[in-house]
Amino acid sequence: MLHDIVPSAVAVAESFADLTEPPLFAEEAAVIARAVDKRRREFTTTRICARAALAELGLPPEPIVPGARGAPRWPAAVVGSMTHTDGYRAAAVARTADLAAIGIDAEPDAGLPDGVLAAIALDDERSMVEALRERRPDRHWDRLLFCAKETVYKAWFPLTQAWLDFTEAHVTLHPAVSGATGTFAAELLVPGPVIAGHRMTGFTGRWVAANGLLVTAIAVPAGAVGDTEVHP
Repeated sequence: MLHDIVPSAVAVAESFADLTEPPLFAEEAAVIARAVDKRRREFTTTRICARAALAELGLPPEPIVPGARGAPRWPAAVVGSMTHTDGYRAAAVARTADLAAIGIDAEPDAGLPDGVLAAIALDDERSMVEALRERRPDRHWDRLLFCAKETVYKAWFPLTQAWLDFTEAHVTLHPAVSGATGTFAAELLVPGPVIAGHRMTGFTGRWVAANGLLVTAIAVPAGAVGDTEVHP
């Protein structure tokens, strides 16, 4: 799924089942030594996906342990992102010479639990979701909005090392004319990170729906100027 929505500079690996080989590094195993089984399986499979993606870049396997706010600590000169949801785990990586940041997220293609949309969406975003539901009732636009906002944060944090609240970015979802892919744009409502001497004002990304899942991705070019865009 990710191959359809990330640029060619990004190496991806994804799995629809849990994996156990190759085993975790000792540093990684220590992180989940006391975790419940579900967390252990998610953590292990995403690390296996990450190593497969790094191998596509010609890089050797390394431990990937959580850093600040749980964000993965990638090898030197690498940016990346990982995600997991029921029935799906994935990782995406690229060299810092090509990209400044990557964000990916996956969610079930199902409606959000009661109360979640009100907690994560701005008034205009809730109105957008209602309008999209009327136009395209085949898609769970509230969940796609949540997925896109999670992806915005995953692209934002490595660039800033700062928290970004759901209400500090305004997301607009753009459905495709046909098919199960589309784009989204996020306007930052707080000062954005500076890349190559230019302050970013937002992110743009792509989404895909398939296999009962929603997957979103943002790739920030290393020389990003102003708003960024993901190109297939």
